[in-house]
Amino acid sequence: MALQSDFFPFYVTVDVVVLTLREDVLHVLLVERGSKPYLGELALPGGFVQPTEDLEPAALRELREETGISLRPRYLEQLSSYGAPDRDPRHRTISIAYLAVLPRLPEPTAGTDARAAGWYSLEEVADRALAFDHRDILEDGLERARAKLEYTSLATAFCDPEFTVAQLRRVYEAVWGRPLDPGNFHRKVLASPGFVEPTGRVRSGGRGRPSQLYRAGEAAVLHPPVLR
Repeated sequence: MALQSDFFPFYVTVDVVVLTLREDVLHVLLVERGSKPYLGELALPGGFVQPTEDLEPAALRELREETGISLRPRYLEQLSSYGAPDRDPRHRTISIAYLAVLPRLPEPTAGTDARAAGWYSLEEVADRALAFDHRDILEDGLERARAKLEYTSLATAFCDPEFTVAQLRRVYEAVWGRPLDPGNFHRKVLASPGFVEPTGRVRSGGRGRPSQLYRAGEAAVLHPPVLR
């Protein structure tokens, strides 16, 4: 028999920040809401946790149902929690946000209560309102992704199996949102053991000296990090 409680009831939701590079431009996965509140506005994929669900399975399910994109649990990491009293006009709601930063993700297909789903460059959504507090969640996700490039080898996942340091630099520039000094970046990359390994081959780009080709090294965590 259920016990009466003096505690105010809370609802729990999950929201997912999914980031990828498309033609060397950082994009975020957003849906257009098909129901109130914020009908027709852009939002992160997400929704309510079901009574028998744990948080991470709920995040994966909502992502799949609203966008058609299925991810393995290991690709998600918990970002933060959000619980401002007025964040959802319907209920007192706590949201647990997750982050996924992955290459080569497919085109989304809208489902359930999402009217549309798509990849949006940061420039496209810079001046657009996002539902709920999703702008804050997105900004936190971007900062986490930018930090991950400093201390992990994540950037190599967005390159071909063999790549030049210039191609790796473009990944950093896209995620960090600013140009980097080529020489300084090159020194930082080669100063971090296990980050990249030379293949012994070069790529000719026309004018100038051929560029040395590298592959991803064995290091998952960078020591020293490649700092902004």
